[in-house]
Amino acid sequence: MEVDYKNLGLKVGLEIHQQLNTKRKLFCNCPTTIRDDKPDGEIRRILRTSQSEMGEIDKAALIESKKGKTFIYQYYNDTTCLVELDEEPPHPPSEEAIKTALQVSCLMNMNIVDEIHTMRKIVIDGSNTSGFQRTMFISNDGYIETEYGKVGITSLCLEEDACRKIEDGKDYIIYRLDRLGIPLLEITTEPDITSPKMGKEAARRIGMILRATGKVKRGLGTIRQDVNISIKNGARIEVKGVQNLDLIEKIIENEVIRQINLLEIAGALKERDAKIVDNIIDITELLKNTKSKVIKNALKKKNGKIKAVLLKGFGGLVGKEIQPGRRLGTELSDRAKVIAGVGGLFHTDELPNYGITQEEVNMLKEYVKEQLKTEITEKDAIVLVADEEHKVDRALNAIIERAQEAIKGVPEETRKALENGNTSYLRPLPGSARMYPETDIPAIKINKKVIEDIKNNLPEMPEEKLERFMKEYNLNKDLAEIMVMSHRVELFEKLCKKYKDKNIKPTLIATTLEGTLREIKREGYNVDVLTERHFNEVFDGLSNKKMSKEAVIEVLKGFAEYPEKDLNEILEIKGLKSLSKEEVEDIITDIINQNIDIVKSKGMGAMGMLMGRCMAVLRGKADGKLINSILKDKLTNMQ
Repeated sequence: MEVDYKNLGLKVGLEIHQQLNTKRKLFCNCPTTIRDDKPDGEIRRILRTSQSEMGEIDKAALIESKKGKTFIYQYYNDTTCLVELDEEPPHPPSEEAIKTALQVSCLMNMNIVDEIHTMRKIVIDGSNTSGFQRTMFISNDGYIETEYGKVGITSLCLEEDACRKIEDGKDYIIYRLDRLGIPLLEITTEPDITSPKMGKEAARRIGMILRATGKVKRGLGTIRQDVNISIKNGARIEVKGVQNLDLIEKIIENEVIRQINLLEIAGALKERDAKIVDNIIDITELLKNTKSKVIKNALKKKNGKIKAVLLKGFGGLVGKEIQPGRRLGTELSDRAKVIAGVGGLFHTDELPNYGITQEEVNMLKEYVKEQLKTEITEKDAIVLVADEEHKVDRALNAIIERAQEAIKGVPEETRKALENGNTSYLRPLPGSARMYPETDIPAIKINKKVIEDIKNNLPEMPEEKLERFMKEYNLNKDLAEIMVMSHRVELFEKLCKKYKDKNIKPTLIATTLEGTLREIKREGYNVDVLTERHFNEVFDGLSNKKMSKEAVIEVLKGFAEYPEKDLNEILEIKGLKSLSKEEVEDIITDIINQNIDIVKSKGMGAMGMLMGRCMAVLRGKADGKLINSILKDKLTNMQ
């Protein structure tokens, strides 16, 4: 679909959430380590809603509480503490995290507050044990430059990250406390983004600024983007959890298409004078003998029922596609799944199907007609849900509400990003009154001298670093771009300085830290265990002739398998101890003698074949250039 984003009045704003790589968590002394081993214990809690001082209950919180889920929090005795369990007041915030937040604020031309106050932001999904997230407002009113124009930065906050979701069950969610409390920067832009490409570029630029500090975590889940999207006559939609930068563009494109199609459907529904008959009709007896496996399995449950609602004027529109592979019926189904936990729904736009016959559809329409005393035409739709009775009733009420919203147009809501660039319903947009003062943490005054020192020592931006890497280290542009964006960039520069006069070229260091590690990671090796010590040993080994360049891959594999061992032990395990020149000459002579007939007939023409056989024996034990030189000399002398 060709889309004119300007005429549609597209407005997009971003919320970037970036974990910081600090020595401690934001409000306690626990490390910012994510763990995969078995936790030491767990606690259980449930969510209860309460009225505000104005007697109101947040709509999003109310819907979450109706799900009736138990929240299970897993903890570790040595890397989580009572602060994460909400059994102890927060400690003073991390100075390292605050300094990084101030640094990013300066890089984005923002106005920094004179005094930092900590606030409590309500959390409704159980992802924080306290029911709120501590947030510090650091700066506002800044901007970044992109190739498509300037994008305003509304605010920058420093906050604690949420728990990590491990499992989402039928009536419970398991969270792990290892991620809770990791310092997180929340950067919010103005809705200045007017195209999908501009959205991606703005996110990329903010990411580059964050990485320039050298204080951000890297890897999947360490940066998350929320995208707020609206068009003229549509609604603001908040898309949560876009982890892939390349997905931002597709998310915006697909959401615009979704809103266009929903507006078209709303127009058609108004023309038909569509309305929802909110009577829920029990059709269990009518379809109790159906061959449909889904319905039969649902009716086997305790208090299993199948019920229906009539959507007047919705016929043919429930099955209308609004995004690739998603229809208005999918929107209704999403709402029913989230609110009631049912598996899905049937609707007459797609029946007969799924084991339901045409005869049963005819019976259904006739029965609904009798029960509601109304005519049913092809322009009407009937929606069916089968499950435990309390779930069915809750699901159909949610479907009625969503159908009523469809008549009006596009409902404001929070949606979840899907891997294919589509989105699905998550919850209503939360209320605006979500921030309350944190009484356990005193205000922090910002010293002007600290700000001046930060401004005078801002980190080098990626584009400046790229030019320097190409000139100073003689890297080609492609390798320089990879290295600039690498989370090992500081290690790269440290190694380059250390081995500058030891015949280890920066190109070899860069390809080792990026290309070689990527290669062995693809083979299943855990490269995350490799530390600066391992790379120092590798390059020491090369400069001291303990090993050859060809041995680097196998040595790093060895370190990944046995991170506690030193280079000599790895060389011994892998059989890669460097041979003397005399030993290499003897092995090459043996190989020539084993192939002497070919050498006599081809002379120097046998060079390629012999080089392959020499490398098969000597790879990792001698330098390739040395092997080539010795072999060439020996063949020349035999002419």
